[in-house]
Amino acid sequence: MTDLNKAPSLFEPLNLRETTLENRIIVAPMCQYSATDGTPNDWHLMHIGNLAISGAGMVIMEATGVSAEGRITPYCLGLYNETQTEQFRRIVEFAHQHSHAKMVLQLSHAGRKGSAMPPWAGRKFIAKDDGGWTQYAPSAIPLAEGLPAPTELTPEQIKQIKLDFVASAERASAAGFDGLEIHAAHGYLLHQFLSPLTNQRTDQYGGSLENRMRLTLEVFDAVRAVWPSTKPLGVRLSATDHLEEGWDIEQTVAICHELKQRHVDWVDVSSSGLSPAAKVDVHPGYQVPFAERVKAETGITTMAVGMITEPQQAEDILNNQQADLIAMAREFLYNPRWPWHAAAELGGQVHYPDQYLRCRPWVRNDVFGEKGSALRETQSN
Repeated sequence: MTDLNKAPSLFEPLNLRETTLENRIIVAPMCQYSATDGTPNDWHLMHIGNLAISGAGMVIMEATGVSAEGRITPYCLGLYNETQTEQFRRIVEFAHQHSHAKMVLQLSHAGRKGSAMPPWAGRKFIAKDDGGWTQYAPSAIPLAEGLPAPTELTPEQIKQIKLDFVASAERASAAGFDGLEIHAAHGYLLHQFLSPLTNQRTDQYGGSLENRMRLTLEVFDAVRAVWPSTKPLGVRLSATDHLEEGWDIEQTVAICHELKQRHVDWVDVSSSGLSPAAKVDVHPGYQVPFAERVKAETGITTMAVGMITEPQQAEDILNNQQADLIAMAREFLYNPRWPWHAAAELGGQVHYPDQYLRCRPWVRNDVFGEKGSALRETQSN
């Protein structure tokens, strides 16, 4: 039973550099496949605005390509020109005006998973003659049988990709984002460099664990150098490929030790995505043990994600020291007011926009009895 005299862990604030999150609830990035030439539009304004007023402490916008060929699909967001920067600024300013959520952008390069159709169109590969583009990867290994092999990156192209991450970070700063997350998970380019299954290079970026980690760490260092020192920078990692001889939790802990030395502000611990051949046992909280191990062995602020849907489940993860932050994606699509409901259930404080104050349950109807009376004392706008 929840102690109404004690603030729930889920609703405790957290400082990340000079940014303070009002609570530990994070909206995880969710691709919308709705951009035009990489540019956000009214769909993104509605989508992100709706999630920003949810009461979550942080909203991470979807994977955003650092170049046109870095996008997953022709309909994915990008941040590589001024038009895109201005439209991102519009969304960030709207969220800041109407919510307390901190706005974070996830920067990514799709690598061999690029030039594809959206999931509702079967994720089919798009040939260049049909409007697609060249896929790049650390090695010329196709994503799946029957698909074309990507083009192996040259050293000069790798250097350009690092510059692309830097340029996008600078644009994100101009757009007013409160934080950045570098996407090195889910089978996208940086993850492809990390995993020995997709990285069979023989130069300084392949072979040993040190070499396979090199690009992700170089990208982090380059972005950190231009990103404001007062603002946090995190990394999303797949803790395991769920494949034999692939990237695993031991290697994840190793790169996290390197990131800790670089003062990473959080690690968002997910898994899989490298290959459709992976077999994943999906169940409530199935990825939490990965976050728990990273937190225990490195002390880095960790973010848990993966089938976390219930307030008490999230509260228990924090109280059991398995993670510091709780990230949810699809649950927010189904229930975009999840933090309000969690606050009502656990007895926490959460922000409501002025326009929505009358919807609070204890204002509409004292359905909680004594608990409702206690909530009126513990919750405020």
